[in-house]
Amino acid sequence: MNKDRINSILKNMSLEDKARQLTQINADFVKSDVKADATGTSDDLKLTHGDIYGAGSVLNFGGADDALAVRQKYISQSQNKIPLVMMQDVIHGYRTIYPIPLAVGCSFDLQLAEDCAYIAAVEAKYNGVDVTFSPMVDLARDARWGRVMESTGEDHYLNGEFGKAFIRGYHRGGIGCCVKHFAGYGAAEAGRDYNTTDISERSLKEYYLYAYRECLKEQPELVMTSFNLLNGVPVNADSRLLLDILRGEMGFDGVVVSDYGAVNEMIMHGYAADKRECARTAANNEIDLEMMSSTYVHNLPGLVKSGEVSEEKINKMTERMLALKEKLGLFDNPLNATDEQKAAEADGCAAHRGVARRAAEKSCVLLKNNGVLPLNTSVNAAYIGPFAEEKSILGAWACAGRADEAVSIAEGVEKLLCRKPVVVKGCGRGLFDSDDSGFDGAVKAAAGADVIVACIGEYAHFSGESASRADIRVPGVQIKLLKRLKELNKPLVSVVFGGRPLVLTDVEKLSDAVLYVWQPGSEGGSAIANLIYGRANPSGKLVASFPRSVGQCPVYYNHFRTGRPKGQDTLEGTVYTSGYIDELNAPLYPFGYGLSYSRFEYSGFGLSSGVMRRGDKITARVTVENKSGTDGEEVVQLYICDKFASAVRPVKELKAFKKIYIPAGGKVLAEFEITEDTLAFYTANGSYEAESGDFDIMAGGDSVNVLTERLKLI
Repeated sequence: MNKDRINSILKNMSLEDKARQLTQINADFVKSDVKADATGTSDDLKLTHGDIYGAGSVLNFGGADDALAVRQKYISQSQNKIPLVMMQDVIHGYRTIYPIPLAVGCSFDLQLAEDCAYIAAVEAKYNGVDVTFSPMVDLARDARWGRVMESTGEDHYLNGEFGKAFIRGYHRGGIGCCVKHFAGYGAAEAGRDYNTTDISERSLKEYYLYAYRECLKEQPELVMTSFNLLNGVPVNADSRLLLDILRGEMGFDGVVVSDYGAVNEMIMHGYAADKRECARTAANNEIDLEMMSSTYVHNLPGLVKSGEVSEEKINKMTERMLALKEKLGLFDNPLNATDEQKAAEADGCAAHRGVARRAAEKSCVLLKNNGVLPLNTSVNAAYIGPFAEEKSILGAWACAGRADEAVSIAEGVEKLLCRKPVVVKGCGRGLFDSDDSGFDGAVKAAAGADVIVACIGEYAHFSGESASRADIRVPGVQIKLLKRLKELNKPLVSVVFGGRPLVLTDVEKLSDAVLYVWQPGSEGGSAIANLIYGRANPSGKLVASFPRSVGQCPVYYNHFRTGRPKGQDTLEGTVYTSGYIDELNAPLYPFGYGLSYSRFEYSGFGLSSGVMRRGDKITARVTVENKSGTDGEEVVQLYICDKFASAVRPVKELKAFKKIYIPAGGKVLAEFEITEDTLAFYTANGSYEAESGDFDIMAGGDSVNVLTERLKLI
């Protein structure tokens, strides 16, 4: 960092200049040459001409031509000539869209995740993006929450590993990144977006903050605060969380940015009385960049003059913003990597689409298969349902992705088979569609086929921000169609789209095979065709439990034990036990679950020693054999359970995994190192350590079907 340059700039900035630099606005304000007191979209963002051309950052611009115009116009109008930093939500691709993050997590392939982030960064940087608002590492245990699609699931350890992989990819591709949302946003009560969160100190430290601590090891440039109340206090007002933990314990000295309008929303929360109080609260908690509200611009100078916010604090915040621009090279090149020609060459190029296709193949999860899959290419298959020709399969937050450039299932199958498949829509894709007038045509077409492939599920825009759902079943008209198809007594394959774990209880009963394809991105149809016809072998494993019914939500594998346990897979038992009288405790499909066209068998699980002394390490080993004639990949998972502790531990916790290739008839010895840190947790006295005693060490292909050995720590 060129401290001399930054200090020189700071000395020449007024309080008003600094307040502007700490403000992020929509690029439209610059593009449209907004005049004094124009509001654009709301009264929350009244800005003068000077405010606009002194703002520190913009977001929500178009491609390279748009970005260049904004940068050039800004610099020409700006009095202090400090360059803009341009930020964008590049969540799972820029123009080439790979599967949603929840799907990428199911690949259990960290290098693949890094490669996906890399291609996104390459496309984004040439289109003017300096920083992406990604990765999101919110722990998500409730499938009703719309933004579960942006996470990598219900396990804090896995979220941390994938978060680091995404950061490495963004940095390798040449852009900065922002870890979000700090913190607890994924615990929104009842799965309703923006809703309050209430998290115990123990759960917050051990589960909800874990992935942030891990991500900071990869040195992300920014951390974004969350919208929510956390234990009764808006996150933007929580000095213990932001100053003591994030800045103090975690040592983060990069830029902290609010979420969209969240500083001003402290009024609606009932915490701050007016915008002046919002600005004072946020600034004293060192939120360096206020996104899309103008409390800083209008109030920080006066707050400094009144002594309510120290000028030293404002200088520190401004210095972080300038240091970010210095790190990104913007002072030496205000246009950064923005390049229309290079953008045109990179966007959607064959190499990038190849990575997107491979990511989709490895992210889809085979949930059921009675032998009908893979299909022989000579089989006469009818593709029925609203998603057979659907091209809006990119998912929420698809940035500059274009649905018309996506490959539908019908297109993917046609390309693979070199012939047009039989395709009939049958019904609509909406949540409340009830029109069954297309059923007869669909049934007639299916009657002439050997196999029916039902293309059903959740439309791409029914998950994402502000897309929470109370009923997460496949829409009723589609289930009604599936029942009609089942009456034909033909092999029935369900290909299910979704941006969250859907309740598939009805689908599972009606189908001979179920392939869950998420929102698979630009090359979704190509990947799905390859999987259906065996050109690719499913290897995805679930990173989120699939509930049997919505009433189970939130349901997650690493739950705590209870003093009145009830079997996971039975309705029978003592009346006064922890369960339902009308539903099982177990999910329909558990965390870590996923089938393959290969058949893997686990054996010979053991530990190098059944006793481990402090400071030592042991090795867990398990043999995995491919007992089929098909080459495949298997995700070998290692879990632990601390049997008795000062604070009760979950029934099991994922501690390591390996995705291994095993040829047909082959076997592999998978090894995992176990150290004292593997066994550590936040004890009853608040320290992070391993307690002496017994541990179950488990290995298997999912979180339920495991082999177990006992370890004693002394």
